[in-house]
Amino acid sequence: MTTTLNQKDILKRGAIWAFILVELAFFAIVGDAMSVSSKAFLSVDNMLLLLKQSAPIGIIALGMTIVMINGNIDLSVGATFALAAVVLLDSMTWPFMQALGDWAIPLAWGFALLTGVVLGAINGLIVWKTGVDAFIVTLASMLGFRGLVFMYNGEQPTSHLNWTLVDFAEAQFLGLHTATWFLLGAALILWLLMTKTVHGRNAYAIGNNREAAVNAGIRVGPHFVLNFMLIGFLAALSAVVFYSESGSVNPNDGMLYELWAITAVVLGGTKLAGGYGSIISTLGGVIAIQLLRKGLGHIGADTQTVNLVIGLILIGVLFLDRQLNRKGQEELKI
Repeated sequence: MTTTLNQKDILKRGAIWAFILVELAFFAIVGDAMSVSSKAFLSVDNMLLLLKQSAPIGIIALGMTIVMINGNIDLSVGATFALAAVVLLDSMTWPFMQALGDWAIPLAWGFALLTGVVLGAINGLIVWKTGVDAFIVTLASMLGFRGLVFMYNGEQPTSHLNWTLVDFAEAQFLGLHTATWFLLGAALILWLLMTKTVHGRNAYAIGNNREAAVNAGIRVGPHFVLNFMLIGFLAALSAVVFYSESGSVNPNDGMLYELWAITAVVLGGTKLAGGYGSIISTLGGVIAIQLLRKGLGHIGADTQTVNLVIGLILIGVLFLDRQLNRKGQEELKI
């Protein structure tokens, strides 16, 4: 019995990496033949850029994995991302911050990250204290937080370009961009959190059977709050990484990020119902999506086609997930 479970677990966790290999082979052979560009898809520069471009959604998706393992979901991450970005850039224009010169940078980062933590705490506390499903709570907060973004600067873009920040964001170490290091660092820390700590074990236990977790003495409410604070922090961290380089945020920035993050998490094999998931597999899901977007763009496909293909693949993954996780033949009945 244990062997069977282990084999199923290996199959589910390895599927995303097999899919990535298929993508690489397809776009390297067929893609280059149909390409509108003379540059080879599998060039080192292309792959390094792909990893860098994966960072904004990837960092958020890592946090979404923990929340979904818990049996919850967070639809407000895109709005949190935008509001943290506005705070980051606008705070650097405050008189006392300008007087600090480049020493204002860590303070601005702190303000942005604190914004994400506070917004996450609001979500977590409402879910805990009201008992309302996280889907409804974060759908409402998505609208509310987005409203704050539009109110902050009168629906105008917020801009502030700091060249020290730009140099930091564009730097490379061992061939990898700064954003890539943030993505990989976040993945490593969260993997350790979920596999080596009591908090991680509790997350799986709560997602698998909330009632049993309560009976086992796990404080489910505070646990929820911590995980919503964590995903808020990661959404803000994603904004810090991205807008340190771009220097300008529009009120609509971050829209649909929650859907892209959820797609990456599901592609990585995390169960929507909770209780099962993997940080490393989510990282694979993020890379798989970025490969599709970049590869289809490489052969001249438009945005609508890219979204259609990813949507169809997601439907297929959800169907496969249902088949792998069904408990008996009776679940096939509709």
